Amino acid sequence: MQTILLIEDNADIRENMSEILELAGYKVFTAENGKVGVSLALEHKPDLIVCDIMMPVLDGYGVLHMLHKNNALANTPFIFLTAKSERAEIRKGMEMGADDYITKPFDGTELLNAIESRLKKVALLKEEFASNLKGMNELISASAGKDYLQELKENRSENSYKKKQLIYSEGNHPSRLFYVVKGKVKTYKRNDDGKELIIGLYNEGDFLGYMALLEGTTYKETAEALEETELAIIPKSEFDALLGSNPAVMKKFIGILAGNIYDNEERLLSTAYNSLRKKVADTLVTLYKKYNTTNSADFCIDLSRENLAAIAGVAKESLIRTLSDFKDEKLISLQGSRIQILSLSKLENMFN
Repeated sequence: MQTILLIEDNADIRENMSEILELAGYKVFTAENGKVGVSLALEHKPDLIVCDIMMPVLDGYGVLHMLHKNNALANTPFIFLTAKSERAEIRKGMEMGADDYITKPFDGTELLNAIESRLKKVALLKEEFASNLKGMNELISASAGKDYLQELKENRSENSYKKKQLIYSEGNHPSRLFYVVKGKVKTYKRNDDGKELIIGLYNEGDFLGYMALLEGTTYKETAEALEETELAIIPKSEFDALLGSNPAVMKKFIGILAGNIYDNEERLLSTAYNSLRKKVADTLVTLYKKYNTTNSADFCIDLSRENLAAIAGVAKESLIRTLSDFKDEKLISLQGSRIQILSLSKLENMFN
């Protein structure tokens, strides 16, 4: 049962609202002033708080200020009750972080609709969203309470890139977020000797170029198409608006993208410390799991030996020799540049 904390100094209004909320199936805690309300909030951690503005002891602004200082309650939906409809008072409450307001007098339907709307929004933001464009649009909709999907489709352009064409270069300033509609992309760095190390791999449904946007810095790597690729372009202003619209949205979106960072860190650790055979095996398994989205038994990895060596962090000659060994051991089959994995479990056990 969801819990509501009602803070209202008028006894008649407080009792009437409490009765309405209880009939609607909520568990209700009531407080006659802001000081008691803060104590009850800290004790019961309610799902939502409805609070009058003008109260003795501690007014609604003070309640909101104190709750925002507590990490456990900072994101609790907060609805102000006000007997005044002056724009300045409403604006002050919203600027302080209130989620909504209800102007007295109001009826029970208006109260219940406001509460249900806020609780539904919180529930949506707690859901897991896919790490793709659809997931991002669902996330925006959950935050803003409206559907941006069609709007994004209409305003978004798509760029086509040929194999080996640069998408952005290290040191450039970012102006957009990229989304892979079709194809494959790699991001890489080069050392002083010109040796390439691939640090990121992106497939259909992935975002790229986001770290520089999040940090407000230049690109720390170069991005290049591994094959014929189509990228959707989301302007930086739109990305900034998404992150700035709601702290919970920013946290969720960063969490979606953090999975890619973790995967890259794990792969770089493997590159740094594993043996040659383990590095190549790890690379093959990583590519198989990332690009074989349909779990096809006939799936083949089709990347140049230069790119495979750069991903594994080994010399091209060492990679070719190791692939030949794997072929002799019946772990893989080779068909030109295409590699088919015959025993995924044995390759996994090699580095596990």
